[in-house]
Amino acid sequence: MSVKITAPKKVITTFRSLPASKSLSNRALIISALCKESFKIKNLSNSDDTQVLNDALQNLTNSTIDIGAAGTAMRFLTALLSAIPGEKILTGSERMKQRPIHELVNILKEFGAKIEYTEKEGFPPLKITGNKLTARDISIKGNISSQYISALLMIAPYLEGGFNLTVTDKILSKDYIRMTIKLMIEFGAEIEWNEDKIHVNKGAYKPQEIIIEGDWSAASYWFEVVSLSKNAMIELTGLKRNSFQGDSVLTELYKTLGVDSAFTNFGIRIKNTTTTCEFFEYDFTDCPDLAQTITVTLVAKKIPFKLTGLDNLSIKETDRIKALVVEFKKLGITILAESNHTLLWRGNEEINVPENHFVETYEDHRMALAFAPLSIVTKEIVIKNSEVVTKSYPDYWNNLKEAGFGINYL
Repeated sequence: MSVKITAPKKVITTFRSLPASKSLSNRALIISALCKESFKIKNLSNSDDTQVLNDALQNLTNSTIDIGAAGTAMRFLTALLSAIPGEKILTGSERMKQRPIHELVNILKEFGAKIEYTEKEGFPPLKITGNKLTARDISIKGNISSQYISALLMIAPYLEGGFNLTVTDKILSKDYIRMTIKLMIEFGAEIEWNEDKIHVNKGAYKPQEIIIEGDWSAASYWFEVVSLSKNAMIELTGLKRNSFQGDSVLTELYKTLGVDSAFTNFGIRIKNTTTTCEFFEYDFTDCPDLAQTITVTLVAKKIPFKLTGLDNLSIKETDRIKALVVEFKKLGITILAESNHTLLWRGNEEINVPENHFVETYEDHRMALAFAPLSIVTKEIVIKNSEVVTKSYPDYWNNLKEAGFGINYL
């Protein structure tokens, strides 16, 4: 189903309750599955990714687990199922079957895991026979998915022997690894992280109630809205100043893009202010999920840019670099992609929306989420497959409507 978004007719002043962080929710669920005693996870994300993972963990007696398009669930469950008794088939959508997983599988096999590829070598589906694993000193390239590293870290306290991991090359999405480690420590894990080396002591997680904070990735779309809307002011609840989430860098990224931020007792208040940025340059190595939002914001504001550190965007739900280039080309904007990890734009082109135009989402929730606020500049925009937002932000269209946007399903 497609959705047509039209720009608000009044100044945007609203109060928004953000969805809970799916990244924190998913990690808390894995820790809960490993913990011998149950504990409460309050404010669990209602995103598809988290619900899929939660359903899988609630139904571990099933012989086949299908996680659809949930990449996090695929990586985390591959490690978890290898370390707990039972034989399972772990599968997913057709796109998931095209996303490589051999680096993670190879390391787990070194620990003694019994994993077979049931279709294409190196890709899901997987046949996993869980058993006791013994850690060995290992090295892993930092330029692959940080979720591989997080998956290994979370099961590390339950492995025999000492877990010692050396990360080689540049570490991508480092803040997600930092999030995993902080959460593990909260639950009693003993971890040392020294530059490129991570050591985890054998042990067990200690049960304790946890309240999941609001999702900074979801907040980014409201920062975009405020940046593009004169006199707008929005209060976002559930966000913390000292967040586990790397995407909290948003407050700094948007400081020169017309967004003033102030923390409150309930979250953060953001309001439109003067844009001072004339050329935007940033390395997104630690926060790649913000790249699409920032790209759309900069094009809408005609600010030239150089965005680097996009190394792993091509292996997300879609090739996000290619998707951005293609969709903006349809709007008369020529973004240059260099070496698959840099995006460049001169800022000298005007957006031109052709008749009967629509934004293709490529089954990627962040394409829909990031492009919707562009309607503020174009007056209206049509996005295909509007349902993709349920992967991370199920109430997005309703929230936009409540904020004053026109939302019409086609």
